[in-house]
Amino acid sequence: MKILITNDDGIYSPGIAALAKVAKRFGEVRIVAPDVEQSSMGHAVTHSRPLSFKASPINFEGIEAYRVNGTPADCVALGTHLYAKTDVVLSGINMGPNLGNGMWHSGTLAAAKQAVLLGIKGIALSTPVGKSEPNFPAFENYVEMVLQLLLEKPGLSLFNVNFPPLPKGIRWTRQSVRLYDGKIVPGTDPMNRKHYWFTVTPLEPAEEGTDRWAVENDFVSITPLRLDLTNEAELQAALNSQS
Repeated sequence: MKILITNDDGIYSPGIAALAKVAKRFGEVRIVAPDVEQSSMGHAVTHSRPLSFKASPINFEGIEAYRVNGTPADCVALGTHLYAKTDVVLSGINMGPNLGNGMWHSGTLAAAKQAVLLGIKGIALSTPVGKSEPNFPAFENYVEMVLQLLLEKPGLSLFNVNFPPLPKGIRWTRQSVRLYDGKIVPGTDPMNRKHYWFTVTPLEPAEEGTDRWAVENDFVSITPLRLDLTNEAELQAALNSQS
């Protein structure tokens, strides 16, 4: 199996090294990742300037690796162009969760979506982060179990995976769609100039069976996704009203 790995945290992230270490057990791995952090970039693509790639300054123990002056989606487009026979794109392991409505702006998930747009299976992988970086070896076995499960599934598919710090099992989940309140936090810099941070606050507890609930209860969450955003019920109601 030919595996392309990318992320949105950049080539220097320990998460991409942790993922590559496990992915090597399943096939030939290549890394094409942003040269700087691109968190919350969403599905942005670069069209106003050319992209370039350089050899990675990080040694990934025999894995061919490059850094790109672009977004996560750019990295997948370029990586799959350079390696035309790519079987699957893995994105992560992201330093921070991608749960619920956070999927909408996730650069990690966007890279996996870009793979599916190009006809290649895409898997996004993330984990919460606190004051220190995640302890990736603590859930390495679960990363292997998830890859074993999802890489064996036939067909074109998109999965969003989130690992708690100390998993006790794996759950198939749906996306949490509880509302989030966009919150602006004002502050000042050392020069006493105003600046603002954008953050989100969950307004309601997570429902059982959702991705947020799983991770909050120490389960690995696997959410199968699709690119079609059509509201089928609303569409059918509109069509019925026309007849």
